[in-house]
Formats: sequence, C-alpha cells, structure tokens
Amino acid sequence: MSSASPYPVPSHDNSFHLNPDGQPTYTQRFKLVGKFHDPGLAPAHDGAGWSHIHLDGQAAYVRRYELVWGFYYGRAAAKDSNGWTHIDATGEAVYPERYRWAGNYQEGFCAVQSAEGFFHIDEFGRRAYQEIHAYVGDYRDGVAVATSALDGLSRHIKPGGSLLHPHAFIDLDIFHKGFARAKDSRGWHHIDASGAECYAERYVSIEPFYNGLARADAPNGRRVRIDAKGAVVDVFPAGWLTSTEHGLGNEGQAVPLVS
Repeated sequence: MSSASPYPVPSHDNSFHLNPDGQPTYTQRFKLVGKFHDPGLAPAHDGAGWSHIHLDGQAAYVRRYELVWGFYYGRAAAKDSNGWTHIDATGEAVYPERYRWAGNYQEGFCAVQSAEGFFHIDEFGRRAYQEIHAYVGDYRDGVAVATSALDGLSRHIKPGGSLLHPHAFIDLDIFHKGFARAKDSRGWHHIDASGAECYAERYVSIEPFYNGLARADAPNGRRVRIDAKGAVVDVFPAGWLTSTEHGLGNEGQAVPLVS
C-alpha cells in the first residue's frame, strides 16, 4: 500500500501545484505555495499576503495574513500584526489570544510561546496546564518533552502536564517505538517509558532505533550500531562518517572520510 499523499504537490519553484501526472493543477501562479493537507487546503502567497487555497487554486477566504502554515487536526498556524494564532478553514481565528509563536497541532494539543514562556493549548485554545516551560515540543503517543525554566533540564510530560516519570535529562527526545534518546552528564543513551536507562554505555551521539538497531558514535571515535540492550552488533570501518557530516549524498549513507 502506498503512503503517498493523495494531494497535488508543489512545483520545483514552489509557485504552483502539480498533479500526479506532472501537469499543473490550476492556471494561477503564486509567489510561494506549501503542501496540501486535510481538509484539502494549502498555504499560498498571492502577493497581497498569505492565505489558503483550494485544489483549484482559488482562495478559501478573503483575509490575508503575514504567514500561514498547513492544516493539522483542522487548525493552521497563522501570524498577523498582533501575533500568532490558529485559524480554521474559513480563515477565522479559533481563539482570541495571540502568541509570540505557535506550532502545529499534534494529537489535539499545540505548543505555543507567550511572553512568559512555552506551554501547550488544546484545540479550543485553552491552556492544557498552568506550568510555564523554557521550551516544549509536540506530543507523540501522548508524551511531549518539556524543558524546565527552573533548572534547564528536560522531562517527559503527559497531556495534562504531569510527569510521565521522575527522571530529568540535559537533553531529551520523544519516544520512538518504545524508546527515547536521552543525554545526561556522561553522554547520550536510550531510555524506556519508565525513564530507566536501557544500557550502561554512553555515546557522543545516537539515533532512534530503526527496526531494533540504532547507530551511535562512541567516545573512542568509532561508529557502531547497537541493539536495545546496548550490545554492539556492527562496527563501521575506521575513518568513516555519514554523508550528512560532509554535506554530501543521502542522509544516513556512509561514505569514507577523505583527507
């Protein structure tokens, strides 16, 4: 089964959209367009400002914003002269507040930044909890990362703002297939849903697990792949780096380091 989007995609110059056969979806041309998302709307700048367009290229509403982003869960982030908000498919704000910044809705909640700091709001714009954080990320599988404004450490929180587990880290990621990347004073490792370490070793950097294995850079300079218990199952040849460190090729493709 294909996971490709059923919608037209932006052209190479991002001035219009293309059908699956490579033909323009409509005759209009824009300064810039974004991707289509449910309910079949895409961001577009027509010279007067940003709005959303239908599949035929026609504007979904009259109003123009300084910025708009794609729709997620029936809401799109938008910025006007008063700040950031979220709008519905008619172009109207779904709540009265304006923020310094707003993210995209994920799992019914969205990260926003006020003058006080970061927190999450629900689909109606109501605060999900009272705490203010130095930063928050998106929810995934009911868990988000929040960085404390008090101690600068990162923790996993649930939708109501309560802690998933009592552990805090210098840096932290959301869970991917049951494990999360975490950094403490010794380095990077993986933790489970209880916040417990999966193994004793620490690494300079690690990736999320991909079908049971994760690539990691050891303190001795070697690149390895480990399983969920920390056992090394592969060792890359000495002197090899990923192509992204050279700025070449496809992400994740190993290429030799050349002098």
